[in-house]
Amino acid sequence: MRPGASRESVGGLREEALQVQVRARPAEGAANRAVCQAVARALGVPKTAVELLSGARSRRKRLRVRGDPQRLALALRALGGNPGPV
Repeated sequence: MRPGASRESVGGLREEALQVQVRARPAEGAANRAVCQAVARALGVPKTAVELLSGARSRRKRLRVRGDPQRLALALRALGGNPGPV
């Protein structure tokens, strides 16, 4: 996760993690909320389907995404992640 980026983007892998860049600064949870919203948009799920599990104060975060596993796997693959066979 990269806060304070010039533009928002989701995609590509780095050290086996999906890369997310958001414009929001890491103040009062703004960047964490922006990450969840950006991931939700990129995966085509409601923002309420994405939950921060750990890493609130870290650039490396664990998220839970609720939704159809096959659809999510295809969306992740399209973003440059590799969720395994569908």
